[in-house]
Amino acid sequence: MGKFALTLVIIGALNWLLVGLFQWDLVSALFGGDSHRVSSGFSRIIYTLVGLCGLYCIKYLFVDESRGRAR
Repeated sequence: MGKFALTLVIIGALNWLLVGLFQWDLVSALFGGDSHRVSSGFSRIIYTLVGLCGLYCIKYLFVDESRGRAR
């Protein structure tokens, strides 16, 4: 369940990265809705930072969860 949740968080963060950089919402484009978002400069900076953090978190998908647990 943890990997699934992390995957969804990363997908959401990457969507915000697209909104921050290009004002384009991938999720709305795929599933219906207005895919073009008008945002303030400050909010676009925040969206971009969230997206970059999502890119950083991709490495956690490949961490072996059993290594850190006590037996």
